[in-house]
Amino acid sequence: MLKEGDILNLYLAEDTINKFKEEIKIENRKVNLDIVYEDENIILINKPKGILSHSDRADNRDDVVNMLISYLYGKGEYNPNEEKTFTPSICNRLDRNTSGIIIGAKNFMALQLINKAIREKMIKKYYKCIVKGRIDKDFIIKGYMLKDAEKNRADIFQNYVNGAKKIETGIKVLKSNDEYSLLEINLITGRTHQIRAHLSYLGHPIIGDMKYGDIITNRFFKEKYNLYSQFLHSNRIEFNGLEDCLSYLNGKSFIADLDDLFEKIIKELF
Repeated sequence: MLKEGDILNLYLAEDTINKFKEEIKIENRKVNLDIVYEDENIILINKPKGILSHSDRADNRDDVVNMLISYLYGKGEYNPNEEKTFTPSICNRLDRNTSGIIIGAKNFMALQLINKAIREKMIKKYYKCIVKGRIDKDFIIKGYMLKDAEKNRADIFQNYVNGAKKIETGIKVLKSNDEYSLLEINLITGRTHQIRAHLSYLGHPIIGDMKYGDIITNRFFKEKYNLYSQFLHSNRIEFNGLEDCLSYLNGKSFIADLDDLFEKIIKELF
C-alpha cells in the first residue's frame, strides 16, 4: 500500500512520453442527436435503433459516445487538450436494436452522481414494448438470469442456479387484445437482455425480437411492417436520489418519443 512520502519512479519509453504531448484531434463533424433534454451537467439522448451505445472498435465513430463527444466538441463545451482527466460519457446502455433514452454526463461530478443513483435504484427507467399474446393485469415478476457470454444470450430461472443474478421486472398493461399486448416495463434491476429474456420466459416474447422472439410472429411483422428489430423503446426516465449539483433534477421525468414505425404499428394493432 502506498503511503505519504513514498516515491514512485516511472520508466517510460520516449515514444510513450511523446504520445502524452501530442495534441488530441477530434473531427469537427455534424452529428444528428435527438436530444430530449440538456443542461450544463447532463444530456438525455433518444437513441435510434441500429446504433451502438458504446463501441469497442477504434474505427467506429457512429456510436452514442463518439457522437456525444463530437457534439460537445462542436459546441465548444469539451476540448480534450484542455480537459485531461475526463471524457464525456454515458451512464446507461441500450442494446443496438433497442431505442430510447441514454443519459450522457458532461462532467465527472455528474457521472459519479448519476451512477450512484442508478446503483441505488433511485433512477427509474421505463420501456414500451409490444408482446405476443394477451396480458390483462399488471404485476411484478422476479427470477434469476444466467448470461452466456459466448452466445450473448440469457436464460431465466424461477429458482437460483449457480452464477445467476436476481432480476425483477415490473409489467403494466397499456393496451391488449387477443393477439398482442402493449406494455410499459419498469426495469427494476438493470441486467443486459433482462426485459427481452424475461418476457420470452413468460411466453410473451417481444415482437421483432430475433434472439428471444417467435419466428412466425417476427416473419409477419417483417413482411407487413418491415420490422427487423425488437419493438422495445426506453421511453421514460424519472430522476430521484440525486445529490449536490444534480439535486435540481429530483422528481423530474423525461419522455422520448417513439419513432414513426412504432407509432404506426401501435395504431394499427390497437
